[in-house]
Amino acid sequence: MRPVEDMVKHLPPAVKHLLTLRNPEAWPSPSIGKLHSVFNRTLNEAKQRNAENGWLVLSTCTLLTTNRPSSLGHLYRFVSRNDPNLLESRKSLAEVVYKAALMREAALKSVIFVGVPRTILSLTGLKDALEEDVYAALRKNSIREATPQTIEATVARGQALWNSIYQPHAVKLYNKLGDLHPDFIKFIIQAYGTVLSPLPRGDLEQGNLTRALGSVVGIATLRAESRVGPQLISHVFGLLKARNEENLNDEDKYLSSDEGTEWVVRTIDEIVDAVTSEEAKGKL
Repeated sequence: MRPVEDMVKHLPPAVKHLLTLRNPEAWPSPSIGKLHSVFNRTLNEAKQRNAENGWLVLSTCTLLTTNRPSSLGHLYRFVSRNDPNLLESRKSLAEVVYKAALMREAALKSVIFVGVPRTILSLTGLKDALEEDVYAALRKNSIREATPQTIEATVARGQALWNSIYQPHAVKLYNKLGDLHPDFIKFIIQAYGTVLSPLPRGDLEQGNLTRALGSVVGIATLRAESRVGPQLISHVFGLLKARNEENLNDEDKYLSSDEGTEWVVRTIDEIVDAVTSEEAKGKL
C-alpha cells in the first residue's frame, strides 16, 4: 500500500466539474408551513386511531425516501415540542428521547429498502436537530455486531421474519432470489435478522420497532420510492399478516387491520404529495 502522502488528495478539475452536474444535492425541505400543515393534519388522524407510533415511523421513512434530509429535523422538532419554533416548549426528556429513538431506528431499517446514501443523509439531518441532552441519552453501543456467538440467532431471526412476511410463498421466493445470485438471498436473510426484525429484548431495547412497525417501514419507503410495485405489494401483505403475531398491542392490531393498512398507504401518499409538490411544478 502506498504511503499516505502519495495518495490522491484532490479531484481532477474535469471530474470535479462533472460531479456538479445532474443534481448531486439532496432535495431541500419544503417550507416549514407546508410541512407543519401536513404533519398536523395526518397526526390528528393518527391520534384518532391511536396510531401515533405508526405515524411517526411512516413519516420518518417517507421523508427519508423522498430525499429531503433537513425535513427529518423539522419532523423531530414538530413531535418534540409543543411549539416547534420554541425550544423552551420542548416536552419531557423521556418523551423526546423515546420519539428520537423511534425515528432513528425507523431510518436505520429504511436502509434495507432504499439504500445507504439516503439513510446517511437523513440520519445526519436528524442528528443535527437533536439537542445535546437528547443525543446523550440515546444508545451509543452497537447491539447488532455479528459474532460467532450471535450469527446463528441472527440468521434464525431473519428467516423467521422472512417466513412471516412471505408465506405461503416463502420457499418459492427464497429459491427465486437465490437463482438471481447465490449470495443475494443469504444477504437478505442476514439483513432481515440484523436490521429489519424486531430486536430480541422487545420494549427493553430503546427505539425497538414491533413486527408491524417494521412492515410500516417497508411500505413507507417502497410507496414513496414508487415503481417497485411487486415489492410494495409483498410488504403490504407483510403488514396484514402481522395481525397473526402473538401479544399484539392495540396500535399494531389497528395497523395490521384492513382499515389500518389502507390508512398507512393513504397517509404516506398525502405526505409525499405535500413534500414533492414544488418538484412536480418544476417539471411542468
